[in-house]
Amino acid sequence: MAHISFNESIKILNENLPGVKGSEKVFLSESLGRVLAVDIAAKYDNPYMPTASMDGYAINYEDINSEIKIIGKNPAGHFDIKEIKRGECVKTYTGSFMPENANTLVPIENVEVKGDKLIIKEKVNRGFSVRPVGEDFKKGEVLIKKGTLITAGEIGVLASLGIPVVDVVKKPIVSILATGEEVVDLGEEYKIGQIRSSNNYTLTALAKSFGFEAINLGIAGDVKKEIKSKILDALKTSDVVVTTGGVSVGDFDFVKEITGEFDVLFHGVNIKPGQWIMIAKAGDKFIVSLPGFPYSSFVTFLLYVVPILESLENKKVIKKIKAKLKHDFVKKFKKYQFVAVNIEFNGEFFVDTIGKKQGSSGILTNLIGNKALMCLPEGLYELKEGIVVDVLVYERVM
Repeated sequence: MAHISFNESIKILNENLPGVKGSEKVFLSESLGRVLAVDIAAKYDNPYMPTASMDGYAINYEDINSEIKIIGKNPAGHFDIKEIKRGECVKTYTGSFMPENANTLVPIENVEVKGDKLIIKEKVNRGFSVRPVGEDFKKGEVLIKKGTLITAGEIGVLASLGIPVVDVVKKPIVSILATGEEVVDLGEEYKIGQIRSSNNYTLTALAKSFGFEAINLGIAGDVKKEIKSKILDALKTSDVVVTTGGVSVGDFDFVKEITGEFDVLFHGVNIKPGQWIMIAKAGDKFIVSLPGFPYSSFVTFLLYVVPILESLENKKVIKKIKAKLKHDFVKKFKKYQFVAVNIEFNGEFFVDTIGKKQGSSGILTNLIGNKALMCLPEGLYELKEGIVVDVLVYERVM
């Protein structure tokens, strides 16, 4: 079977990406990291009256050269004195409304008080420390756009608007199933020739680290009926079902047969690692069958599963950037290759492979502390120190 190119596989995937899932309401306190499903517009001006931005005395600027009578005070949260006349002032605190006819705030440190008289020792400009109406936002202004990832700043604005419940995009659900008669789960007896299951744990953790809902389905042996049953059950509750192992050309690679019963988008891509990646659609759901080698399944999950989940929730968790290579690197494989690299930012991004092992697709330890993959197009060639390369970044690097 001839493999398609990496670029062709991405083109096919992009043409079949799903739309955004529906929305749901969550409490504001639970909205961190979620994607906003609606525009948030201001229902009023903020502030909706001229407001003091520091402690001091609210005066009419025309009286700044005069001795002014103090007629009372307006603590924050109170608005007892709503108006002043010429020659009058009110002691005012941060966040208090300015009385009518008061247009300037004189800081406490600029004045001297003698009884009920205010003497201004250091003058300020007209309008000093007075927040105008709508300084923060105007009524009707869209403050947070639909599709925004909610962070602490957005939560602060939502709280200031008095919004206790937020409309957010539903999280996509991905279920992960490891296959293979040789795969042994944690705590089970380990025999020669068997391997410990890591893929289902690794990929479940990876999906959760991006904020998606992930379900670890455990292990299914090389029994076609069992594998198919688990996949069909998972499709009832999940948007994407991921399997690892059983997609190459072995006698017991049943996953490819099961996945092949659905609408196959492609099977086999000219990449390293992960050439036997297989993707099929099951109605509006997806089945993504990944290779069994740990490094292969990790990389192909990033390349092919994450874009589907991103599309469902309308957010990006992986970025493609440019970085300079810190040393020479010889590409020894003809396929489009993804190499685990160290990455740092020093005015610009730099990558290197120091401490990374070069070898088979089973080297899972290359991913310890790893945040990025260097993307190397097809061909055999040598990259020189200082050359700019494409890098996929899947964790925060600065």
